[in-house]
Amino acid sequence: MKRWATFAIFLIATMSLGGVIGASTPPGEWYDNLSKPVFNPPDWVFAPVWTVLYAMVAFAGWRSWDRAAISPSTRLWFIQFVINLTWSPVFFGLQMMGFALIIIIFMIALTVAFIASSWKTDQIAALFMVPYLAWISFAALLNATLWAMN
Repeated sequence: MKRWATFAIFLIATMSLGGVIGASTPPGEWYDNLSKPVFNPPDWVFAPVWTVLYAMVAFAGWRSWDRAAISPSTRLWFIQFVINLTWSPVFFGLQMMGFALIIIIFMIALTVAFIASSWKTDQIAALFMVPYLAWISFAALLNATLWAMN
């Protein structure tokens, strides 16, 4: 399979799965009624940010796969992505902020591990995950604060 075809698969799969999770677990009335910290972004920020981040995550995953489909970095990428897909259903769907916080902390740890592992072989893939790491770290702070406030 051509390299860019594989990239297209990564991009479509990542964006589609992220989109399905986002669409199936919208914030809704429960989230709207929570007490929120002053640093809570407006609702309209989340969709464009996640769209860009999922594209970057897909690119990093594809580069890892392209270098070595079965490698520690590629495994870490897949595990962190699966964990990513569980956060929204737990936070918004089940409304379990404490458990969601555990999930996102695990996601941060896996993303840091992916960046560290990839840095040795593909700094571009590692760097493409840094904005994602920053966002999920912010999301963890927001998750923890919402849990504490509510």
